[in-house]
Amino acid sequence: MAALLIRLHFHDCFVQGCDASILLNDPATTERTAQSNIGVGGYEVIDAAKSALETICPGIVSCADILTVAARDASVMVGGPSWSVRLGRRDSTTANLAQANNLPRADQDLQSLISDFRDKGLSERDMVALSGSHTIGQSRCVAFRARIYSNGTDIDANFASTRRRGCPSNRGNGDENLAPLDLVTPNSFDNNYFRNLVQRRGLLQSDQVLFSGGSSDSIVLEYSNNRARFASDFAAAMVRMSEIDLLTGNNGIIRTICSAAN
Repeated sequence: MAALLIRLHFHDCFVQGCDASILLNDPATTERTAQSNIGVGGYEVIDAAKSALETICPGIVSCADILTVAARDASVMVGGPSWSVRLGRRDSTTANLAQANNLPRADQDLQSLISDFRDKGLSERDMVALSGSHTIGQSRCVAFRARIYSNGTDIDANFASTRRRGCPSNRGNGDENLAPLDLVTPNSFDNNYFRNLVQRRGLLQSDQVLFSGGSSDSIVLEYSNNRARFASDFAAAMVRMSEIDLLTGNNGIIRTICSAAN
């Protein structure tokens, strides 16, 4: 569940801040049905943690704090870095489906990705470090089909051939088939993701654009050669991301259950 929990946290914070809005499940407004959130999971882990906490200390710990801590602990459980999480977030009462449909996409170019992260107060280095979470987890065929059938110069031919075996070229055929984002060590949080990019073996186009002759090439090379630096920068970037547009103090609420606004 590690990749799902880290992704769930990212998809929450990038909509209207780290307010657990993605956990709300009102059919009319839920962010869960956004195209960008198809395949996002881990909701039941947060719900279980919230239920346990409500038994021990009701009305104290927000769903937003639980999700933030869970993302940190997920990293640690698969060999990734740890970091200190400042607590005190409060939960939103509303979701934002429109914003959720504008999350970063798998087919974006480098400059638009840099711009999207900058709009959230995150630097290009933060963006590259956070992208390194793709060292674990999987992606659906529909998200990488265009890349592996492009015959472009930015993809290793053998890698593309291997990925085609589980992802037919025809849309609608095998769309939900999964492939690991890191073919080498898909269940370990390491820096192989960046080594893959240097070898033109990034699964998603939005991964490979980080090493495609642009401004982020030097950061990718640095992380590919220095696992400790990647881990340190990832932890720092996760802290900054976890504090985007927070609700604190008298703003927001403490939800009793994470899927509904009390």
